[in-house]
This record gives sequence, structure tokens and C-alpha cells, in this order.
Amino acid sequence: MTRHADPSHARTGHRTDPARGTILAALFAAGCALGAGPAAAQEATAADASGMADEEIVTAHGYSNFGALRYDPDFEHLDYVNPDAPKGGEISQWAQGSFDSFNRYSRKGVSASLTELLHERIMVSTADDPYGTYCYLCETLEYPESRDWVIFNLRDDVTFADGTPMTAEDVKFTFELFLEQGLAEYVNVIEGFVSEVEVLGPHRVRFNFTEDAPRREVVPFAGSQIVFSKDWFEETGARIDESTLEAFMGTGPYVIGDYDVGRRVVYERNENFWGAEHPMNVGQNNFDRIRVEYFADGAAAFEAFKAGEYTFRLENSSKDWATGYNFPAVENGHVVVEELPDGTIATAQAWVFNLDRETWQDPEVREAIRLMFNFEWSNRSLFYGLYDRVNSFWENSDLEATGIPTEDEAALLRPLVDEGLLDESILTEEAVTAPVNEAESNQPGRSQRRQALRLMNEAGWEIGENGLLRKDGQTMDLTILGFSAAFDRIVNPYIENLKEIGINARYERVDVSQYVRRREDGDFDMVNQSFAMGFEPGFGLRQWFGSETADNSSRNLMRLRDPAVDRLIDHVVEADTLDELRTAVHALDRVLRAEGFWVPQWYKASHTVAYYDMYRYPEPLPPLALGELSFWWYDEEAAEELRQAGAL
Repeated sequence: MTRHADPSHARTGHRTDPARGTILAALFAAGCALGAGPAAAQEATAADASGMADEEIVTAHGYSNFGALRYDPDFEHLDYVNPDAPKGGEISQWAQGSFDSFNRYSRKGVSASLTELLHERIMVSTADDPYGTYCYLCETLEYPESRDWVIFNLRDDVTFADGTPMTAEDVKFTFELFLEQGLAEYVNVIEGFVSEVEVLGPHRVRFNFTEDAPRREVVPFAGSQIVFSKDWFEETGARIDESTLEAFMGTGPYVIGDYDVGRRVVYERNENFWGAEHPMNVGQNNFDRIRVEYFADGAAAFEAFKAGEYTFRLENSSKDWATGYNFPAVENGHVVVEELPDGTIATAQAWVFNLDRETWQDPEVREAIRLMFNFEWSNRSLFYGLYDRVNSFWENSDLEATGIPTEDEAALLRPLVDEGLLDESILTEEAVTAPVNEAESNQPGRSQRRQALRLMNEAGWEIGENGLLRKDGQTMDLTILGFSAAFDRIVNPYIENLKEIGINARYERVDVSQYVRRREDGDFDMVNQSFAMGFEPGFGLRQWFGSETADNSSRNLMRLRDPAVDRLIDHVVEADTLDELRTAVHALDRVLRAEGFWVPQWYKASHTVAYYDMYRYPEPLPPLALGELSFWWYDEEAAEELRQAGAL
């Protein structure tokens, strides 16, 4: 599923993707499109009199780039939901740190978790169709074979949370609002997509695309537009580039209920939600209340879960998962503990270097530092063998580069080698994988330590007084920035390994607000980043890896500026077939891994969850979403039994 440029700002803390079964946390994200156009019900019609050229137009209920859409226009509900799921009850989760805003689109303030529940997109994706996107706020879309524009025929029954109708004017207003006040990284990436948004009628809006916009992505990009209320913004004077505790008016199934700044926020189901009977929503949005409790750290949050202060936990601590779930509520059956399948591409979690700092621009230095992290020991001693090593940005999928390049990959890589942008070894060597260590000791093997020191020496660093590496009279200082106390036990052994070869390393843990600000400002040597890639990557890769976003990006934290990477991203964007796309992504993955700007960490190909035994979910779960906030439901009888037993 493509993740397009995201106007929202990446935040820290525990967060789960919301409503309607979509796995997309990014605001502008949808399944992609082009090729032969939608393989759904469609019809060719003559252009109308709205200023369009005389050409054939496709009219459809959805859009897919590769293969047929899973759902027909007259589907009654998604295949993976329980259409008879009862409504009611509350589900509660936790988040780390604090919040002081309900605006996730600004770098001012720290946004509350799950504010995306308030807003909706013109088109949406599903958790069982990785390449499709469907009309939601629209009834149909129209576009020519050239993809020079798209028209959305909006539903006439959509209303905002205050009951006012949504119109084409709101769509145009929202798009222009983001261009005027949105984050620079968002504006810089996507302003080349759309030349103009035209209102053709009360419920008819047209996006005109620029000549250079990637045709495989233009329609789903426009369809992923969220919609704010124009009247509300004009009446309140609100801005999306400012921190605010007044939530922006949206069309979503939930509204802000009560909240305590920095401690708790409650989302309540909008009883007048326009889309309650929409086929996309049947069996979804089942909870009356979604509550988020904030805690200073994971340890405090876990103790609160044991005490029943919140009721659903997506466990991200291997230690707690392996050793912590033996408290009375688990033993007497009040809390369910289980692993559930996760068919998404693994998030490539890693530490990344700040390449704007001269020390980390040397690939030999980066490789030496990478050699000193012992994943095998960490996995055995700290993670209880629960994780696998990350090697690829598309780990656990067919987009991962393996072995030596195929002929088709080499055809993309050879010109970059000939121009001196890549080393020739990229054509003959296997894709770079993380070093493998012995698990008996935290220290990497003797040969790897020697190799790390040799690389440092070749880069001009020599052991000096106090056993520290020095170059031009300066010691090699490295600070790993973090915010979570749960990471102390993981980072500190790595720090000790780095000190063993003469690096003056330390772990600096700060509060969440400082962490967010310093990541944005590039005030770090190494910091954690989670690379969340999709099944159909495209233009959004520029936000992750493109030179044009290196100066100001919440995704390109490493400040990567590499012309070979930029060129390969172009190949991904221009791919017309699934085979072409896979080849281009393999080549890009191969080069990104060879760049060595990261120290890859670990992943887990399952959801590890614990919850009080009053929630139910459809079986089997869809491959691309856990969906606890969208298509799980509340069992009132079971909840009453828990209350009678004193578990809650």
C-alpha cells in the first residue's frame, strides 16, 4: 500500500492505526494506481461540458494499479468484519509522555494520540487489498487515460461533526490550506502534483495534475485528501501550523469527549455520524468510547494495565512479553494474552546516523560502529529470542533485495556505476546484510572488533590517551538520543561495546517533547527511526530518502543526499507494471543498504497483544491490520463478569 507524502508530523509514544480497517496511519496514503486503470466496474463516457477535452473518460467506484479491485460497487460489507458486531462499551490504551495539542499537522506542541479518528479521506483502502483504493466520501471518480485530472462525485449525505454538510468547496479549501500552512517537507514533496483544484458543482470537484506529476500516483494522491470544514476554519480563525486544543472540524466517526491535558483523552462515537451505514463501516467503529491514558514510561504503564486502569495493550517490550504476563489477572483468565498474525511489511527499525555531521559522513566509520552492535546476544539475553534481524527496508516481503542483482536490476544499476555514482561492487556482491555475532557474550567476536578498529584506523582515527580514538586532536564522541527508559537495557550494552574500541559513546535520554524537537532539528549523532514502507512505494519515498527533503524532514532523519538514490526513486515512481516496480524497489533497497547510514535493529512478524477478556474480533483477521479500534467489538456480558469479579 503506497504511503504518500504525509502532512502530519511523526510523533513518539504508543500509537495504533485507527478506524475503518485501513492500515494507513499516514494522512495521505492509499493503494496506488495506473496501468490499465481500475479493473472494477467502469464505463467509458464522453467528456462533459466542464472544460474537459473531448476524450474517453473512465467512471468507477475505485482504483487499482495492479489487478482487479477486491470489492465490487455493490458490496455490502468488508469480508473481514463481523457485520453483526454490537456497538457499545469502551476500549482503552496507553501512550507515553504527554500532549498539549490536538493538531497533528504542526511542529508546535505535541499532538494527542489518535486524533486521526476525527477525519476522513475521499477514498480509502482496506486491510485485505494491498493495491486498491475505493470511493468513500465520493460515490464515483472520473478520469481520462492520460490521468491529467480526476473528478470526484462526492456523496451528498456527508456531514461534519457539527451536522453541517460537506461540499466540494470544503475539499478545495482543505487542499489549499495544507499548501499554505502545511509542513515544509509535505509542501516541498507534493506541490508539484496538482496545478489547480476546481469546484464544478456542490458535490463535484476536479483535481488538475501537473505535467510532471507521476501518473501512477496522481489519482490515489488526490483521493487520499482529508476534508476539513471551510466554514469552521473561517469562523474560528484556526491555523494548521499552530498548536491548539480545539480539534479541527472533521467528518469522522469520533469526536473529542473529555480530556485532561497531558494525562488522558477520550474519543466518543458521534451518534449522528453520517457514515454509520456505509458499506465500508458496517461492522466497524464499534466502540462508544476510545480512551488513551498517558504515562511517563513503559514500566508505569504496565503496572497500570495490571491494575485495570486501561484495558488493551499492544506489547512492544520483549522482556515484559516473556516475563511479565504472569500476574493474577492473567492466571485467573481475566486478561487474554495472545500472538496474532501480522501480514504487513515489517517496519525496518534502526538507529540512523546524522549525515550532516562530518564524522558520520565516512562510510568506514559508520561500518565500524555498525559492527559493534551484537543483535544475537541482545536477542537471546534481552529479547528472549522473540525477534528477527532487520536487513531490508522491505523486510518480510517480496520487495526485499536478495542475493546478487538480477539482469533487470543490473540494467538500472549499471548506468549509475558508469557515472561514478555507485561502486562497481554493487553489481557483483550480494545485498548487504547485518553482521552476525556469537550470542554467548555481548561483545562482538574478536575478528569483528579487529575489523572495526582497522576501519577506524583507515579513516584516520587512532587510539590515543585514555584509550580513546582521536583524529586531528579530537576524540570521537557519539551520543545516541532516546526517550524511553525501556531502551536503557538495550542501548547501554551497545554503548559499552563502542567504548571498547575507543569511542566516547553515551546514551542521552530526554523527555518526549525534547526528543521530538531534537529529531526535527537534527540535534543528534544517532537516533531511532522506524522505516514504514508499503507494498506499492512511489513518490513518498522522496520524503524518506530524497535529497530534496534532507534539510527538513521527519522521515529523512539521516539527512541522506545521494544522487544514485534519487535516480532509483525515479525508477520506482515511473514503474508501470508490478514486475517493473519490484525490480526498481529491489535495486533501491540494495543501494540504501549499501549506503550504511543505519544500524539495523529487529522486527517481529506478529502482533503481541494483551487485553481484558471483554473484546472480540472476527476470525480470521485480515492480513494487513490488527484493527482493534475499528473492527473489534465489546462483549457487554463478559465485561459485566469482569466487573463482578473486581478485575476492572
